[in-house]
Amino acid sequence: MTSDIIYHYFPGLSTAQKEQFDKLEELYILWNAQINVISRKDIESLYLRHVLHSLGIAKVMPFLPGEKVLDVGTGGGFPGIPLAILFPETTFHLVDSIGKKIKVVNEISKAAGLTNIKASHARAEQIDGKFHFIVSRAVTRLGDFYPWIRGKFETKSGNVLPNGVLYLKGGDLEEEIKESRLKQVKLFSLSSYFSEDFFETKFVVYFPAQ
Repeated sequence: MTSDIIYHYFPGLSTAQKEQFDKLEELYILWNAQINVISRKDIESLYLRHVLHSLGIAKVMPFLPGEKVLDVGTGGGFPGIPLAILFPETTFHLVDSIGKKIKVVNEISKAAGLTNIKASHARAEQIDGKFHFIVSRAVTRLGDFYPWIRGKFETKSGNVLPNGVLYLKGGDLEEEIKESRLKQVKLFSLSSYFSEDFFETKFVVYFPAQ
């Protein structure tokens, strides 16, 4: 599957953004051969399973110029790198506790010409600063995740939803949400935005800072 799937769902991309998305496949193939960050099976479906999946957050939350976003447990750069391409005037801080994954993030960001990304080899709890939104892709259960990032939110909010967490997760989440004791949780089904079967049981879980 090619980057055309991205253009289909995000038709307003600039030439520069298209070039950046086009570059991702060759860059991930190159770096994945050296430092494994994506399974061999998934690299063949990079644009569907990783890039478009990451951009599901953009369907829920159009980040604004000047906003700051923290990507916790970014792995090889998801969802942060695709979101940074889509929102060039938003600042993204990508963190992971595994140093070799951050090396891949840095190399791919540099090769793609992304200037709105900072990457850190660190745990979320070690990151200083305040953010409008915190994003992540299924790094742990919701109840375990929130304590890592509690207190890291900007108080001033100007977007369509109050500052908070946008979490990519799949499956039946009712029990996990109940167990987490988080308040004002909203589920956005990615199958509402994307028609591919892959998205049938996938969601963006949103909850405000609390």
